[in-house]
Amino acid sequence: MPRLALLQSRSFASKGEAFEHHEILIRNAAAAGANIVVTQELFLTPYFCAVEDPAGFELADPLPGPVTARLGELARDLGIVLIASLFERRGPGLYHNTAAIHDADGCLLGLYRKAHIPQDPGFQEKYFFTPGDSDWPVWHTRYGHIGVLICWDQWYPEAARLMALGGAQLLVYPTAIGWLAAEKPTLGDAQHCAWETVQRGHAVANGCYLAAVNRSGREGHTEFWGQSFIVNPYGELVAKAATATEEILYHDLDYQALEDFRRAWPFFRDRRIDAYGDLTKRWR
Repeated sequence: MPRLALLQSRSFASKGEAFEHHEILIRNAAAAGANIVVTQELFLTPYFCAVEDPAGFELADPLPGPVTARLGELARDLGIVLIASLFERRGPGLYHNTAAIHDADGCLLGLYRKAHIPQDPGFQEKYFFTPGDSDWPVWHTRYGHIGVLICWDQWYPEAARLMALGGAQLLVYPTAIGWLAAEKPTLGDAQHCAWETVQRGHAVANGCYLAAVNRSGREGHTEFWGQSFIVNPYGELVAKAATATEEILYHDLDYQALEDFRRAWPFFRDRRIDAYGDLTKRWR
């Protein structure tokens, strides 16, 4: 059974320091038997989207480029599938929140560009990111069929469903989500409950594993809540990280169990595909 590892970490003073630190985490995960390793959202940078500051654009990288070359070398040397969340400069004035997916031979399978872009206090992402045009790819890797989505994508059952229909056995969500100081006393528990619950539902409805890897620590007015987690197709939490500390979270994936689940709970068989046309409308 392939072993999944989620790298829950924090921000660093520079992109160079962040990469050096995460290379250590990646190597440690591989040494512990991990076959699939996933970083948190925007792992090379602070969460610069808290404010609309044009200086944040200077943190972006061309993809493919030197960053993906280095990630590919790591994946090849360690024999792991490596999924890394990055800030992409695609062209003049065109930027994306992007995940790079490398197979275990180091090959860059492709890029997934975040489709759903939030705009909330402390999360000013529409200022920085163009909505992705990647469609809903499923990456057929040495260690399983993987759907990659990013943070705000995790609230949308349509995205999870489309990747599951594309053959995904595992959905992964690099994430940067946390509490704002003014909201935590009254809404903090409810916000976290909603975040975890909706994703557990995606796993059940699609009969797949789901993994969300969040960052931890404080940045400005935001306290990232960590608590990265992995659930099985019953929605059960099979692994969960702490709130405030760096952690590598592991779980062994039993893909045969997914097939057994889908035979017993045939949600794909019983879908009324003739009756869902209104889903493509903004409102009924």
